[in-house]
Amino acid sequence: MSDTDSFRPQPRDVIRAFHLLSRLPFPGGDAVRTATSAWAWPLVGAAIATLQVALGTGMMALGGPIWAAAGLALALGTVLTGGLHEDGLADCADGFWGGHDRARRLEILKDSRVGSYGVLAMVFAMGLRWSLLAALLPVAPLALITAALLSRAAMAGLMARLPFAREDGLAKHVGKPPANAVRLALGISIVGGLIFAGLWPGLLAAILVFVTAALAGALARAKIGGQTGDVLGAAQVLGEIAALLTLAATLA
Repeated sequence: MSDTDSFRPQPRDVIRAFHLLSRLPFPGGDAVRTATSAWAWPLVGAAIATLQVALGTGMMALGGPIWAAAGLALALGTVLTGGLHEDGLADCADGFWGGHDRARRLEILKDSRVGSYGVLAMVFAMGLRWSLLAALLPVAPLALITAALLSRAAMAGLMARLPFAREDGLAKHVGKPPANAVRLALGISIVGGLIFAGLWPGLLAAILVFVTAALAGALARAKIGGQTGDVLGAAQVLGEIAALLTLAATLA
């Protein structure tokens, strides 16, 4: 769907967004997988990050070491998403650098097995986020919510702008988000980011997240001609890392 005039945010969009991007057991779903709910994707990120903050800060309040608190928070976030975004990052790393042409790259992206590029990407991504969570949890725990908001909004924007790399998958089952849904997602994420991180850290994080998403999109277009669900998942992880790096540099 791309007609902006037909878009009206609905409460059920929130439930659809949680069903699409998380494993949280929200009742009342209708099994509809639609990109119209993209405006609510930042809300999913905010909810997951709030639970991560609660677990991490609670662990530290009980006297637990910072590194353990950060590790538990990271593990919780991965469990609540089902590793959806991390799987996308691993698949993109394998496909983009393991295939010699577009057809072979798309074939690798559909393969459930993980290769050496994917393993390395996962190790680096998890290690970076673990370190950054350990830096932020003691001094600016709510900044984690900013990173979660912005990275989900960037994912929605990328989905709207990039062509589909193939006609099955996202193109067939989810579609493209309406322009106004993306604008609402961006508005929610930026306002929320400023609230939780402060004016200048929040703005800088937003800029770097969206630049990161644009670069990820340019790479995907060059490698496979557009987007897949894996590309969006990879963009979320990379955007979150960009935000956490920025916030750690400005707040920690």
